[in-house]
Amino acid sequence: METIRNKTVLLIGATGTIGSGIAKKLTDSGANLYITGRDQNKLNELAETLKLSSDKALQLDLTDESSIQHAMETFLSRAGSPDIVVNAAGIGIIKPIETLSVAEFKRTIDINLTASFILLKFIVPAMKTAGKGLIIHIPGVLGKTPMAGAAAYAASKYGLNGMMKSIREELKRTNIRITQLFLGGVDSAFWDSIDLKVQRDKMIVSDEAAKAVWFLCQQPASGVVSEMVIQPFNHQAI
Repeated sequence: METIRNKTVLLIGATGTIGSGIAKKLTDSGANLYITGRDQNKLNELAETLKLSSDKALQLDLTDESSIQHAMETFLSRAGSPDIVVNAAGIGIIKPIETLSVAEFKRTIDINLTASFILLKFIVPAMKTAGKGLIIHIPGVLGKTPMAGAAAYAASKYGLNGMMKSIREELKRTNIRITQLFLGGVDSAFWDSIDLKVQRDKMIVSDEAAKAVWFLCQQPASGVVSEMVIQPFNHQAI
């Protein structure tokens, strides 16, 4: 296994339930961590908890292309090419098609898919110049299998899955590796605003989801974990 100590890691979506868990595990392991989040107050609180300097906490609104550009240009100027990028950001809207609005559908695609594309437009060239890098995305199992009421979410995650596999083909002759983590239901704030009856007590514990990402950050340089699937034992979809 590769050590995380002193490696430069960019964590997108650090203020979420899973993201903050990942951030703690990475800093505890000695990573040179940079974090992003949309809410500046939450971002500052997390940076303080992790004892990160303010220049390592970058405000980033995934719905705003100029915000993504500014954050990425700032990061690259301060840190250079990252050794590892983890994208733990995302939005989930679970509604039947009759009540799912076009605006909600577009917002889901923008945050879960288009923003990832824009981020990679900055990250991939930097990694190519550096001659190395590891990119970890979390499409979730809905990037592989459908669920009723998840038209927008599944569309964004299927799209992310396909996009990352296509980019992987582009990067085969480089030392840039891509890993996708397909998580099943995780007991996180994701479900707080979703009007759907679920058994959160039977879901994956968020700390275990964070631990999986921490593990993937340490995969050996001689190989790559292309995909990892973790699901609740009682609800295996794939």
